Amino acid sequence: MKITVVGAGAVGASCAEYIAIKNFASEVVLIDIKEGFAEGKAMDLMQCASLNGFDTKITGATNDYSKTAGSDIAVITSGIPRKPGMTREELIGINAGIVKEVSSNLIKHSPNTIIIVVSNPMDTMTYLVHKTSGLPKNRIIGMGGALDSARFKYRLAEALDCPTSDVDGMVIGGHSDTGMVPLIHKAARNSVKVSEYISAERMQKVVEDTKVGGATLTKLLGTSAWYAPGAAVSGLVQAIACDQKKMFPCSALLEGEYGLNDLSIGVPVVLGKNGIERIVEIELNDEEKVKLAESAEGVKKTNALLDGVI
Repeated sequence: MKITVVGAGAVGASCAEYIAIKNFASEVVLIDIKEGFAEGKAMDLMQCASLNGFDTKITGATNDYSKTAGSDIAVITSGIPRKPGMTREELIGINAGIVKEVSSNLIKHSPNTIIIVVSNPMDTMTYLVHKTSGLPKNRIIGMGGALDSARFKYRLAEALDCPTSDVDGMVIGGHSDTGMVPLIHKAARNSVKVSEYISAERMQKVVEDTKVGGATLTKLLGTSAWYAPGAAVSGLVQAIACDQKKMFPCSALLEGEYGLNDLSIGVPVVLGKNGIERIVEIELNDEEKVKLAESAEGVKKTNALLDGVI
């Protein structure tokens, strides 16, 4: 199992580290445009191998996609990260060109690869790959919902004052501060709905804190987060590489599911060796349906900014 991660910055390096530590891949290739950067990150990570007990080989290359040939899965983290006060949508002008070029180079050397998109605005970048790559829809996946759901569960555990492993929750919709739809009415602690434990006001605070989770970290860190995004990617990669048939909310191309067409947006999917094995249509209440429709309109407006790129 060979995995390529394009972009050796904080997010890309975290992806490579978590994938290597889980020890299910034979090789991880880091690619970056900056001379020597990916090679240095790869060497640093390989010097962790004996300390962290993994056998995965990590190599780096400067903009040489021939080194990625035969990759089963490729992760695109390339592009400029958010700065404090920026929205994900403001990144589209630069990142669209980068993602289009990167995906083309990856497919040239690995025509059977499965692509996971991390670059922001993530839903629109995922849609861009669908429109320009020629890959089947099951082999193009946007990461956002997996990360948003992890942040949701963190906030739920905080509100419940309980271990994170006790809680379950999911975020669908667009990967943006206004587009996320945390399914608070379905969130549970050990199968008991969270409404049994916390007030409606506290539940709403959980929702709002989840939606601005990325912006909160960007303000604190001065740039985008990397540990949780890297962990989210490694979870998706492992589910595909090990054919786990696990369910994650991911940005998938919809063709009628949830009443939506011709856009990529976060919905529950089952991941296995073929990438997206199936899109899962869960029952939403009226409020959730309205919020998902509003989120979809927001994603479509951002997609419209791709004119001239696709």
